[in-house]
Amino acid sequence: MTPITPDATGQTPHDESHALALDASDPLRRFRERFHIPKRPDGSPVTYFAGHSLGLQPKTTAAAIQRELNDWAAMGVDGHFKKETPWYSYHELLREPLARLVGAHPDEVAAMNSLTVNLHLMMVTFYRPTRDRHKIVMEDAAFPSDTYAVKSQLRYHGFDPADGMIVVKPRPGEFAIRTDDVEQLLRDRGHEIALVMLGGVNYFTGQLFDMPRIAAAAKSAGCVVGYDLAHAAGNVPVALHDWGVDFAVWCSYKYLNGGPGAVAGCFVHRDHGANADLHRFAGWWGNDPKTRFRMHLQPEFVPRPGADGWQISNPPIFSLAPVAASLALFDEAGMVALRDKSRRLTGYMCDLLDRRADGVVRIITPREPDARGCQISMLVNDHPRERLSALHAAGVVCDFREPNVLRAAPVPLYNTFHDVWRFVQALARTIQ
Repeated sequence: MTPITPDATGQTPHDESHALALDASDPLRRFRERFHIPKRPDGSPVTYFAGHSLGLQPKTTAAAIQRELNDWAAMGVDGHFKKETPWYSYHELLREPLARLVGAHPDEVAAMNSLTVNLHLMMVTFYRPTRDRHKIVMEDAAFPSDTYAVKSQLRYHGFDPADGMIVVKPRPGEFAIRTDDVEQLLRDRGHEIALVMLGGVNYFTGQLFDMPRIAAAAKSAGCVVGYDLAHAAGNVPVALHDWGVDFAVWCSYKYLNGGPGAVAGCFVHRDHGANADLHRFAGWWGNDPKTRFRMHLQPEFVPRPGADGWQISNPPIFSLAPVAASLALFDEAGMVALRDKSRRLTGYMCDLLDRRADGVVRIITPREPDARGCQISMLVNDHPRERLSALHAAGVVCDFREPNVLRAAPVPLYNTFHDVWRFVQALARTIQ
């Protein structure tokens, strides 16, 4: 890939031809053609930077769903066992690709439910508070559903969220949370903390947390550690097993391109997966397959070892099929190559924003490539909604978060350097 380096004059090229040259030498450029890109009224593609909210549809998705519809039409209930990919074990098709994506063993992951449901199920097991040790650590500006879930768990156990939730914040005048401050908190107050529950990538600022360092500090303090990977899975490389994370949850409709409301994912470390005595909410699909269909003859729940033992209901096939189709693209592209392109796309965006939009937008996502994913969040100094409307009118799809933050995510699977160039050009026109 052509590097983004200064030209003979010592200046970094910022013209359209340079963006096109970067795309021409991009080894991942073929993947864009594997996605449906939304169109403007004139038929031209939009500049889609909303993969942090809803990923685009792979062109293989429709056929994947149609196969299951055809089997349902042709076989009815027999599709559970007699088809080439039986529905009974369909969720197992996702184990290995999900494990590769989040750095886990196949038995440590399960595709099931939705993210917040999985978070509650994990906290039922892993949040076991006592009067002296019941606090939960979260980051500032965490995704609201996580905050609601944590507060409700605290109340359920009889604790006041105002006292039971410790929110780690950036230092005054900063936007990113320092890992040193998280470690210091755990050294100072670890004896009070039952659970460290952070997002892998913060949805608001786009900060990528140093998950291995935080996990190590939490474990040293005797705390359980869990991560919400909604903005991390498929965005950045993750190694949950090696980091010693106790549990993690994620959704599949953002960077994993599983479609709106797609089935979510869950990780349970092997250290816990084989422990049948752990408290959990039980349902028949978490039962040992050897006894699952004994039905009323099996009145006692016997959990399957591994993350599957936290399943409750039979898996939604029409929701799993698109995720399986998308995961095949991740296996083909490889997270190392995707991460390399992601760093370059966001670096290019930051460079162009500094040149064309300085003084109107302020980047609040960390500048260090290893401290961000593929989302760039920008503080808009004035008229944020008007600027967003102008971007939409120019065919740019990004989003706005109160009070004045634009979020744009150049996703390496389907976004281009030319997309980045067009986005900054459109934003610069709102300044003139």
